[in-house]
Formats: sequence, C-alpha cells, structure tokens
Amino acid sequence: MSRATFRFYEELNDFLPEASRKVPVAFEFVVAPSVKDAIEALGVPHVEVDLIVVGDRSVGFDHRVSEGDRIAVYPVFESLDISPIVRLRPEPLRRTAFIADVHLRKLSRLLRLLGLDTLHSNDFDDAQIVAIAGKEGRIILTRDRQLLKHGAVTHGTWVRSTDPIEQAREILRRFDLGSQAQPFSRCLSCNGLLSPVEKEDVLERIPPKTAAWLDEFHECGSCRKLYWRGTHAKKLEALVDRVCSGTQKNDESPPEEATRPRDRRTSDDSLPPRRIQDPGREPAARSSEGRRR
Repeated sequence: MSRATFRFYEELNDFLPEASRKVPVAFEFVVAPSVKDAIEALGVPHVEVDLIVVGDRSVGFDHRVSEGDRIAVYPVFESLDISPIVRLRPEPLRRTAFIADVHLRKLSRLLRLLGLDTLHSNDFDDAQIVAIAGKEGRIILTRDRQLLKHGAVTHGTWVRSTDPIEQAREILRRFDLGSQAQPFSRCLSCNGLLSPVEKEDVLERIPPKTAAWLDEFHECGSCRKLYWRGTHAKKLEALVDRVCSGTQKNDESPPEEATRPRDRRTSDDSLPPRRIQDPGREPAARSSEGRRR
C-alpha cells in the first residue's frame, strides 16, 4: 500500500470532515490514481480547485500520485491572476453568468434583482444544468456537491449558506461582483433584460389606476412582462441595500412578496433600473415623486 499526503487550503476545507480540516490528510492507494481522482475521493469537487502543488512544482489534474507525494491543493482564484503559475481550468469567464440548481430558487431571484444573469428552472435536471453551463459558459451554483464532480463541469461553486440573503452575499464576495451589479435591470420571472417602453404603446396592459399617476415603464425583452415603480419600491430597494451592504443580520429569508413577481395585469411593485447603493454610505433620501397619494 502506497501513501501520499494532501493539504487543502481555505474554503476547500468546507468539503472535508472536521478532523481533516487544515491539517495534512493521508491518502492510501494501490494503483496510482490521477491527482484529480484522489482529490475527489477525499470529498473535494475538482471544479473548486485552481492550483495543485506537488513538492515545489505545480501540476495538472492528470498528474499521477506517487508514494510519498506531499500535495497542496488551493481553491479557485476568481479575482486573483495566478496564470503565471498554472491554472487547472479554462481562463476566467469574460462575463459572469450563472445557472442555479433546483435548491436555489430564492438565490436566483435575488441575483436577478441585482441584475446578474442567472438561469433557473425547477425542470432542469443535473444533466441539463451541466449541458447548458458548458454551452453558454455559465457558472453552476449548487447545494449538491456531487453535481460539481461531474467530469464536464468546468466552472461552478458549492453554495455554503442555506440563507438566501447570505447566499447572495456569498456569491457577490466569491466572484467579486460589486462592480457588475445593476439592480432592477433584469426580469425576476425569466432573467430577460428590461428596457424602457413608451406608456402609449402598452397602455392597454396597465391597470387604469396605475396609468393615472405613473408614466415610466419598463418591459422584459424576453417574456414582455411590464415593470414599474410602485408600492413595493422601498421594500425592494432596502432588500438590495441589505444584500450589498452585508451589515444586516443573516437569520431571515428574503420576504416572499419582495422576490415574487406578480401577474403583469396586477403588478405595480417593480422598479426601473437604478445605480447600486454604495454600502459605505447612508441611503440617499428618495424623492416622493410618483408615490401613491
């Protein structure tokens, strides 16, 4: 029986048993496996790994583990360029787009609320998620570690938290997305982009009471759903600020009414795009213009 020693760093320890975290882990084998197979046998999905060092040199996933190897395994560096060393996956995506599994419906809606391209459907099975991610260059978000061990997965992350708001903060931090967020620019229902539309062109789709006091409307380019700044405006703005600031308590899920788009015939709780609130500033005073009197 041969033996090698692995040491996992930072968040990769989340995948390990308590006794194996942040300490050298012995790995025994008869036939020399690839380092990728050994890493996954120890519980860490290969897609979470960005750098493997054996001795004093970096290696690829196809490296064969040998007797006495001391192997250091590091997590994905999304915001740090380590290309002069060795990357074990394709170059970082030019755009950040996600596909979330069935367990992350509320997270998907929060990311869309922030304007981040996020596909989700209760009908997607694992094979479809992997296929769509590969075809469209999307990062898989999942609570299922086994999904990330699929050989065709190149970009993905295991979402640690079970709280939707903390999950959204986790993704913002994980992929350094503060500068990419554009709140209220995507459809909460289908992920399509919103664009301004002339009131006269959609007048027959606007509830008469809303049409009487509001003139600015946005339409989804995919499902044609209408959005406007209505009675839920402040609640949605507060939700965005809460996610982006990270200063609020994590023990509450996002209000269901704040993340559930209503039928286009009755909905008046949506907003046009606006700039993201600077987390370091107090919320700016908001105009009372357009409020229901």
